[in-house]
Amino acid sequence: MTRTDSPGAQAVGTATGPVEAPRATRREDLLTVLLGTLLVGGALADGWAHINIVETLEGFFTPWHGLLYAGFTATAAWTFWLAYGRRDTAPRWWRDGWPRGYRLGALGVVLFGVGGLADMVWHETLGVEVGLDAAFSPSHMLLDTGAVLLLTSPLRSWWAGGEGGARAATGVASLALGAMASTILLTHSHAFRTSTPTRPLGPEVYPPLTILGVDAYLVTTVALGVPFLLAFRRRATIGTAAAVVAGPALFCLVMFEFPRLQVWAAAGAVLGAVLADLVLARLDAVRGPDASLRLPLAGAAFAALVWGGHLLGLALADGVRWTPELWTGIITLTAIEGALLGGLAARPAAPGRGPAV
Repeated sequence: MTRTDSPGAQAVGTATGPVEAPRATRREDLLTVLLGTLLVGGALADGWAHINIVETLEGFFTPWHGLLYAGFTATAAWTFWLAYGRRDTAPRWWRDGWPRGYRLGALGVVLFGVGGLADMVWHETLGVEVGLDAAFSPSHMLLDTGAVLLLTSPLRSWWAGGEGGARAATGVASLALGAMASTILLTHSHAFRTSTPTRPLGPEVYPPLTILGVDAYLVTTVALGVPFLLAFRRRATIGTAAAVVAGPALFCLVMFEFPRLQVWAAAGAVLGAVLADLVLARLDAVRGPDASLRLPLAGAAFAALVWGGHLLGLALADGVRWTPELWTGIITLTAIEGALLGGLAARPAAPGRGPAV
């Protein structure tokens, strides 16, 4: 038998047989987060260019793509090195050397690489996508899927160990990066882009623009609520809700160059998320992490506080001109949606026990 003494590795196995997946160290997770930030920054620069200077974009080879793929290359190389560097204890490192949580990240590298090649062909043959075309481009969807899997490797590493402290910090940061990466394809329907509640109702606004504003809240509740609840299901960690909200909010604000109303709304939403973190941590302390209806209550509180804060920010910036029925209905409806997501995120009940929700 061969025993590993490498940092973060907790695996025992033979020279040729499968070994238990090793653990990444805190420093390894931290470096993955830092490199992933470069990848997200490149994606943000490319998204900004698609929106703001599209007339100067020609083909695949642009400075913005250079930033994106430089960040990807660095993150991908580091991810593969984490497995290759453990080849002394896992000779078949491409199969057994991945630290816990990083195997899906390696799959993300492959998907991103395939998506990059497809995107190059797409750009060089069909031109640069504009507006909704960029959001619905199949190559962009493949790139985004790969990026999310890659960026959330430290999150899964945190889940595998269940530690707090520095490991929790890198896990929450990884969660925020994954939420930011998914935002780029949802900007057409994202609540952090809308200021519709400040528009007076009238024939030119209602129903088309108002309905789009309502739909934005519903879509974004899913986009933010799912990652938040997946993390909260494991542990109530202060900062999780704030990170999940602040990351995508910042992404949208940068892409659209910080419009005033949206800045106020995003600030209110982040404040609501901070409050959600505090309330839910207190509920766990009082009721316990195994209390009934824990996740539905968390989903409802998260949605109600975040969108209540968002609407408050808009009200302070320019006034909310939706009717009381409409804006209170949005808070109520998204809270119900969050509760339903919480029920779906709950673990199945063990035999002989009540529902684990």
